[in-house]
Amino acid sequence: MTKAIRIHATGGPEVLSWDDFAVEAPGPGEVRLRQTAVGLNYIDVYQRTGLYPLPGLPAVLGMEGAGVVEAVGPDVTALKPGTRVAYATLPVGAYAEERLIPADRVIPLPDAVDDRTAAAMMLQGMTAQYLLRRTYRVQPGDAILVHAAAGGVGLILCQWAKHLGATVIGTVGSDAKAELARANGCDHAIVYSSEDFLARVRDITDGEGVAVVYDSVGAATFEGSLDSLRPLGMMVSYGNASGPVPAFEPAMLAARGSLFFTRPSLMTYTAKAEDLRATAAELLDVVQAGHVRISVNQTYPLADAAQAHRDLEARKTTGSTVLLP
Repeated sequence: MTKAIRIHATGGPEVLSWDDFAVEAPGPGEVRLRQTAVGLNYIDVYQRTGLYPLPGLPAVLGMEGAGVVEAVGPDVTALKPGTRVAYATLPVGAYAEERLIPADRVIPLPDAVDDRTAAAMMLQGMTAQYLLRRTYRVQPGDAILVHAAAGGVGLILCQWAKHLGATVIGTVGSDAKAELARANGCDHAIVYSSEDFLARVRDITDGEGVAVVYDSVGAATFEGSLDSLRPLGMMVSYGNASGPVPAFEPAMLAARGSLFFTRPSLMTYTAKAEDLRATAAELLDVVQAGHVRISVNQTYPLADAAQAHRDLEARKTTGSTVLLP
């Protein structure tokens, strides 16, 4: 018997329960992991509250982690006990000391990447990879806007986009977060509580607007994000921290310069095993080359996941947060 954080009903952080949890032997195509680090992500909040419904309750939350393979299913040949791996994938179940997971959804780790870094980088880093390299392929000289630039995905986006030759504009919630964003590749950090980010974007780009907006905030920034784009620019809405984007008429996009709007997800971009491996490989390459540094700025015992959720929702965290089983 091991321990896991489960929810028996949706709601606030108080629904997170530290429960005894039995993990069976791995079946065909599965491995059993002993987890050493678990990544905390905003999607965990969405699933806890019911905004993103889970298949059933009770459920173990979490989509990201790192650990060691303890046992393999009868037909698994690519992995063996003792292999260090990391993942960011469905099915949920990361908030646990041990878990079962499909063998083709985990990525073996190089010795140069430690477990906490791996648990902090897989979901956020692979999200940054598909946003920058596939959803809108950032080119040298592009001006881009990154909301929540001091968050986990934001810090990776800023560093990676700067490496690609972009001019990076970011929004943050405080002067301290602005300093952190600038230290991680953000050329222009806008404190949205005291500055009009749209006016600043237009000023920075000499009125042209940006090529792409990466927006994880949602409702609060939606129209300002659209108005920050140049003609034929792309609005990438990949999160809802302030609430879902409101319904809108497609004619809004035409009126603002024939804009593109997309709502992508990591699960779609990594649904095929070969896409997952390619996405992870490119992420591991930029991290090992030093182009992207993963900032694990907070750790909590896994049993204290409720407090970690409270701090995440209150925007008290920066960079990545790891839960330790």
